[in-house]
Amino acid sequence: MRLSFLEPLYAEPGPFASVYLDTSRNVAYPERAIAVRWWRLRESLSRQGSDRALLNVLEEVVGTDTGVPGVHGQAIFAAHGTLVLEGELPRPPAHDFARYSTLPDAMPLVAQHLPEIPYMAVVVHYGGLPTAETHGWVTLEAETGAWPTSTVTPGERLHRRVAVATWHRTSVRLGHRLDERARRAHADAVVVGGDEWACNVLIRRLPHTLRDKVVRVGGRTPTDTGRALLEPQLDGVFRGRMAAHDRELVDIFIGRRALDGPMTEGLAATVAALQRGQVSALLLNRPPGSSLRLWAGSQPTQLAVTEAELMSFGVRAPREERADEALVWALVGTGAELVVVPESELRLYEGVGALLRYTDPGTTS
Repeated sequence: MRLSFLEPLYAEPGPFASVYLDTSRNVAYPERAIAVRWWRLRESLSRQGSDRALLNVLEEVVGTDTGVPGVHGQAIFAAHGTLVLEGELPRPPAHDFARYSTLPDAMPLVAQHLPEIPYMAVVVHYGGLPTAETHGWVTLEAETGAWPTSTVTPGERLHRRVAVATWHRTSVRLGHRLDERARRAHADAVVVGGDEWACNVLIRRLPHTLRDKVVRVGGRTPTDTGRALLEPQLDGVFRGRMAAHDRELVDIFIGRRALDGPMTEGLAATVAALQRGQVSALLLNRPPGSSLRLWAGSQPTQLAVTEAELMSFGVRAPREERADEALVWALVGTGAELVVVPESELRLYEGVGALLRYTDPGTTS
């Protein structure tokens, strides 16, 4: 998973206020419920040291995601009286929380983006007889996105309305148009739902490379929900699945481990590689818990397991930080990717490893 979407978060130094809030609108009086939740978080941030200007900036944004229906949440980050990042969460946080700290608490936002599987969803509606020898219309809607975040931030949608009599012929042209969109999105899968006959006609006329990625789904296929196309079905298709790109990185790691190639494993060795800007992708069995700490300086590569180690590099006044916050900062600052891989797929020593851009005599493994 690429973390470039977090770059605005680190454009300015901290301290940061990080807010995670349930802003679902599937309850009675949602605005009142959101206001009560925010009031509790505002009090918490105030006790942690946030000033009034920062709290007011956050308050202006809380609950402004009124265009997102249903169950979801909001993540908001601000520093020095300025909003630095805001986004919708496909799932509400397990509990509302806010943190005022030197580094932003970005790992929960990253975790909601995972596994970030690129896909294309296609819905084909037709209510007539299963034959082109009749009158009526077939409607097609298509949308690309990355699961799970696209469920609350759907992308641009393609709409087509085609006469049934020309559906066989038009499906060929539509197939090539869909193929172009899927290629641009690097889609791992094409999830198709709707009328069985009309879907079958379309699928048979898709280019072979796209047809091999098709996953047929059943159930209701409304297209006017304000959420992603086929949102209920996407969860069943992708839950527990890794993105193809992440799977490729895991396979490369396994191959390099077997051949003693450019990789490293274990917390100390991986942190040492981050210090040197060697890491191209960090692999975790699970995001670090809030109790694990690392030492950090003023730059994303100034990272160490102990205070003494960081001071030996000439870093003055190092500070102890939560490992999850420090690792995300280091990954974004060095342009490295993040892959969370279950232990059942790959067990990593101390739950952490890395693919390296290069090795030299100073590299530890």
